[in-house]
Amino acid sequence: MTGLKYLKVTVADRIATVLLNRPPVNAVTQEMYREITEFFSTADELADAVVLSGAGKHFCGGNDLGEFATLTPDNADARMKVVRTAFFAIQDCAVPVVGAVNGTAVGTGLAIAASCDFVIAADDARIGTPEIGVGVMGGARHLARLVPQPWVRCLYLTGDPLPATAARALGGIVDVCPPEDLIETALGWAKRIVRHSGAAIRMAKRSLKEIETMDLKAGYTYEQGLTREFSGHPDSQEAVRALLERRPPEFGQVT
Repeated sequence: MTGLKYLKVTVADRIATVLLNRPPVNAVTQEMYREITEFFSTADELADAVVLSGAGKHFCGGNDLGEFATLTPDNADARMKVVRTAFFAIQDCAVPVVGAVNGTAVGTGLAIAASCDFVIAADDARIGTPEIGVGVMGGARHLARLVPQPWVRCLYLTGDPLPATAARALGGIVDVCPPEDLIETALGWAKRIVRHSGAAIRMAKRSLKEIETMDLKAGYTYEQGLTREFSGHPDSQEAVRALLERRPPEFGQVT
């Protein structure tokens, strides 16, 4: 993908590594939100999984404060649509997205991280929702994907950040590691995903997106429907044969 100003993208071994790249803290502007939407809407054309991190010391320090300063009731609706469309593009990406949080991920940075399928973090990283202190709202619903509701309310109402190590203890972060090992650790998790069929990965991501807000009975019924749909795919049939024959599967390329 070419023409991206604020995202650095490299692809290797079926994994795209994407860095938010707007120094010094990768604060996000309207133009950058549009680039995020553009990339994640078509990321499955480049790779079977994505690792998303921040260039430099920080993942993302939030929304660009200069743009917040010009926010009014008249222009807010159009601007906020651009923001949420970017978050939803990450969440709805057709392939899994592993967040790799370095330094600070607050406000918009928290929402971007929480929009990933799961998060790996540096052991000195911090997440939070400081919106209450800067005169805006938003982020609490994304925070609820990472921590229990009492902690959502505590963090949202105080505006205080939470260390990544504490978020891991609460179940919201899958793994923590030294900052210098962050990308390699996240890539290691992504490699555990891409060892599977590209078609199966996309089907699994499709399933997870749909069942997140369903109750158990409706969700499992939906999953069974995908089993029926996928059972005719060559990769599904090859996976069963390989298991029965006790050999590594040989999957075709996703087209």
